[in-house]
Amino acid sequence: MNREIYIVDTTLRDGEQAPGKAFTVNQKVEIAKYLDSNGIYQIEAGTPAMGNIEKDCIIQIVDAMENSFVSTWNRINKNDIKHSIDCKPDIIHLSVPSSEIQIYSNLRKDKTWVENKLKDCVYFTKEQGYEVTIGFEDASRADIKYLIHLCEVLGKLDVHRVRYADTVGILSPSTTKKAITTLIENTNMEIEIHAHNDFGMATAISIEGVKSGAKYVNCTLDGIGERAGNCNIQEFIKATKGFFHNIRQLDEC
Repeated sequence: MNREIYIVDTTLRDGEQAPGKAFTVNQKVEIAKYLDSNGIYQIEAGTPAMGNIEKDCIIQIVDAMENSFVSTWNRINKNDIKHSIDCKPDIIHLSVPSSEIQIYSNLRKDKTWVENKLKDCVYFTKEQGYEVTIGFEDASRADIKYLIHLCEVLGKLDVHRVRYADTVGILSPSTTKKAITTLIENTNMEIEIHAHNDFGMATAISIEGVKSGAKYVNCTLDGIGERAGNCNIQEFIKATKGFFHNIRQLDEC
């Protein structure tokens, strides 16, 4: 399969949510340098709204990068975005609740609230001169028609990439293929796949995602991450080597 696939490494954000896992600032900077030296396209460096230590660490990572783009993770909240702007990343990522369970039960909001907050936050972030990417939180339990609608809204806001996040880890390769294919056929968005390893299939799901047309794939070193972990970057690269361009072999960890 002759096309480019871009790795978005989230070791320093989702990876650090692994049970018992916590990195020092120096360790985070060294991990980022290692990823940068191996040509990883984008590093999701953390969540600035967590506080000054996190922000200072992200600033150090931004300053140390020679190749990789740096992104930060945010809720659809202007205060989160302001913390990110302090860090001067390349990309500001906004996570948007997209399933009815997240919107109505967890947040006790409605879809009008989601869309208004989304528009407001995207406009605010782009007004500051930043590239914006969007994460559909709990996308694997969301109505695909609603995701398509949100993509239409985002297209009008000049946003071009969305993350299909399997937040609770329920995807299989077959359901992934159906969802990614549907989004690509019905929107103009570049798709990013974010898999969890609850059933031991994060790498398989990610491979199926990119085979189905996703251009970006989220990974972590050694597959660490929330609950059972995320897509293992080493496994993904080895499994796809020779099929996709712009994926380099990482050194042995």
